[in-house]
Amino acid sequence: MSGSNLLCVLTGSIAAYKACEVVSQLVRRGHRVRAVATPSALRFVGPATLEGLTGAPVLSDLFAPGAALEHVQLTRWADLVLVCPATAHTLNRFAAGLADDLPGALFLAHDRRKPWLVAPAMNPQMWSHPACVAAVDRLREWGVRFLPVGEGRTACGEDGAGRLAEPADIVAAVEAALGAGPGAAAGEEGRTWPVFHPDGAPDAAAPRPRLRILVTSGGTSEPLDGVRVLTNTSTGRTGAELADHLAGRGHTVVLLRARTAVPSRPPVREETFFTFADLDAALARWLAQESFDAVIHAAAVGDFAIDTIVAGGVARPAGDGKLDSDVAPVLRLRPNPKLVDSLRARSRNPDVRIVAFKLTHGAGPAEAEAAVEALFLRSGADLVVHNDLSHRMPGGEFPAAIHGPDAAPPVHCATRQDLAARLEQALLAAAPAPSLNP
Repeated sequence: MSGSNLLCVLTGSIAAYKACEVVSQLVRRGHRVRAVATPSALRFVGPATLEGLTGAPVLSDLFAPGAALEHVQLTRWADLVLVCPATAHTLNRFAAGLADDLPGALFLAHDRRKPWLVAPAMNPQMWSHPACVAAVDRLREWGVRFLPVGEGRTACGEDGAGRLAEPADIVAAVEAALGAGPGAAAGEEGRTWPVFHPDGAPDAAAPRPRLRILVTSGGTSEPLDGVRVLTNTSTGRTGAELADHLAGRGHTVVLLRARTAVPSRPPVREETFFTFADLDAALARWLAQESFDAVIHAAAVGDFAIDTIVAGGVARPAGDGKLDSDVAPVLRLRPNPKLVDSLRARSRNPDVRIVAFKLTHGAGPAEAEAAVEALFLRSGADLVVHNDLSHRMPGGEFPAAIHGPDAAPPVHCATRQDLAARLEQALLAAAPAPSLNP
């Protein structure tokens, strides 16, 4: 499924801005995307936006110089075509078999053994008009797959059915169609995803749950004085990428990150922390006020706090003033409690899933296994992600292994993106089918 060739056709709807998010997510998930936009679509979204997202020129004119056969070549190149958003005008033109513009020519030249997905977006009266209903029925008979429209307030101010499906659901449907072929919904390693059949109904498998997930990232810092801190080298990149991936898949994500850690992107909600005490308080507050389905505790929490500092034979509290650089201070440290051990007890949701992280440095297989087992026994975590600092790649990529509490072999992940996908898969597998969060 990963690395497929996808053709995204945008038509003239204000929902085109949401299609840009769909394109962005597909590109971030490793697919090669080409964009076709009607002149009406380009009134809502500029060609520079689509070219920036895909890295390729936007195609719009069937009769552009040198593009006379582009509609044939594109359909042969594409593993799947997605029309998003699809207007009433577009659906009626497809159903009539008109081919005097690029989308129409693409539709007629399309290899019908490959998926053609449509995500409609229009005024509720248009969606229910007999002309549009007849067009949809005819296209379904021809094997076109439709994603269900959403209900609610549309851009014109009316309420009803006709809203474009949410980007995360569109991406999930695309990948389901790619991974399982026509009419099926099996994803990687047998997992099911929502795919929409020609009758417009979801697959028999339950829709993908949308989880509420709390992620922590980055390292805590303990002030020595007013300008110096005791900290670690964590960048928070892993936590940020996990948060971005999960939010992009439609889950509700809160990221607690260190002030200096890599930030996430909207719609992730963020709160920053500085010290161990800051993170401790933030965890207590968030876990008490929201019922999270999972906590991914990737933060590099300092094992020690500074109790007192002795400089020139005089003890002073940490964090005050500025130490004299000519006098070497003596630090008295105290151990910090392990935050991961208390996550389940603090949570409003007694069934919360806990993902703990264990970092080693130059550990052999037996030593790493012992460290992971000790973390399981102490914390009661459901999963433990193990990294070894010596395995970090020159470009910054950080391989990891996901361990379960049983004797099953760990799942090895070469990249953070792979880690994010595997963790999501594990959390979804454990989620109760009926508990779908908004």
